[in-house]
Amino acid sequence: MHSRAATWWTILRIALEERMVYRGDFALGTLMRFLPIVTQVFLWWAIFETVDEITGYRFEDIVVYYLLTMLARAFSSMPGLASGVALQIRNGEIKKFLIQPVDLVGFLLLNRVAHKAAYYTVAIGPFALVFFLCRWAFVDGVPDLTTFAAFIASLFMAFLLGFFLEMTIGLIGFWFLEVTSLLFVYMLLSFFLSGHMFPLDMLGEWSVVVDVLPLKYLAYFPAAVFLGKVEGPDLARELLVEAGWVLFFMIACRWMFARGVKRYSGFGG
Repeated sequence: MHSRAATWWTILRIALEERMVYRGDFALGTLMRFLPIVTQVFLWWAIFETVDEITGYRFEDIVVYYLLTMLARAFSSMPGLASGVALQIRNGEIKKFLIQPVDLVGFLLLNRVAHKAAYYTVAIGPFALVFFLCRWAFVDGVPDLTTFAAFIASLFMAFLLGFFLEMTIGLIGFWFLEVTSLLFVYMLLSFFLSGHMFPLDMLGEWSVVVDVLPLKYLAYFPAAVFLGKVEGPDLARELLVEAGWVLFFMIACRWMFARGVKRYSGFGG
């Protein structure tokens, strides 16, 4: 157990050091990601000139919502993960994880933990600046301690859900050599159905369809928790459902990797 823990700590430390060295563009890149919010703010400002509230959202709520979804997506997005796994399978690079005492899923998870740690270490400045400039929108202040703890828990589970969901998609490469089209469909659905474009409860009765999918927990749900849109028993139930989705994709990922390795054939040096 001690040697295994030491191995994983070494992998995490090296991955973190690498990212802190060559990812000096995090700060500027993060700041640039907030620029589309300016367009969204002006768009919604024009809409709210004629109405005071839309499905329970004031103009200030919408601004806070977009800031929070940017934060949530920074946790749950896994750029290049699924495509990278599929490429390693197709090119035969997956062989090194079959002959070395390092687990592929655990190795990539630690790399993503290092990636997020490096990202937020450098990007905390731009995040703080943007939130400070938009402080006027936080008219209701910070939520109570219980709600804030639920918000943090939803962000943590959003990270795990995003990782294992994309890992599961990438492992389809054991059965199909090309997963680009499937990944494109997933990214398209995720962009709209995760709540990144607009609050999902604005869909009205159609939100029932979104409720059966795990995508809303990648962006919409953490923002809704912070804004107090999900409270009491509903909040506890939704956190359990999100945890259930995380467990589901953890098991699916492990099952697909075990099955894929059995049918995998690698030749050459």
